[in-house]
Amino acid sequence: MRYRSVDLLWRPLGQLARFVLVDHPTRGRLILLSTDLTLDPLAIIQLYGWRFKIEVSFKHTLHTVGTYAYHFWMKAMTPIRRGGGNQHLHHKSDRYRAQVRRKLAAYERHIQIGLIVQGLLQYPAVFHHRDIWRFFGSWLRTANVNAAPSETVVAHALRNTFPHFLLSLPKTDKLMKFLAPKLDPHRSPNLCLFPLEQAA
Repeated sequence: MRYRSVDLLWRPLGQLARFVLVDHPTRGRLILLSTDLTLDPLAIIQLYGWRFKIEVSFKHTLHTVGTYAYHFWMKAMTPIRRGGGNQHLHHKSDRYRAQVRRKLAAYERHIQIGLIVQGLLQYPAVFHHRDIWRFFGSWLRTANVNAAPSETVVAHALRNTFPHFLLSLPKTDKLMKFLAPKLDPHRSPNLCLFPLEQAA
């Protein structure tokens, strides 16, 4: 890999920026940018490599698990226009501020639980990837069954094996008793199994 670093004035930003011109043997030619002029060019290249992995992970967290699909809203909140600024909580009552703190705590818990779920999806992808691909039951243009699958593939496989999991439980299991009266036979015919009906 060949690279060259040069500090230039970047007009949209109105300040100096470090441009790293990279000639990668497999990925071709790239131009990387950093506003931190103290960073070594190799460190910038490494950070961009991590950035791609972080963005892919963020995409799976959002679209597969739904971690960041939570909207900060509460019924008692004073309405403001989009982009109209903050709530000016120092002007609000103690009760209102407590409600906002409770909502923020719920938001943080939602994100934390979602990240834990993503980690739990990664575990079978690494240690049981052959079983995951066997139960995937769908099609991917670039599927590589010898490699660890993505969180989306794991989620599909778990969804496909959920009826079999329920069948393996004892008829008196609490999960079966909880699910049985809630299943709509028109919307989830695969889950309306005889043991579930008995559990109800």
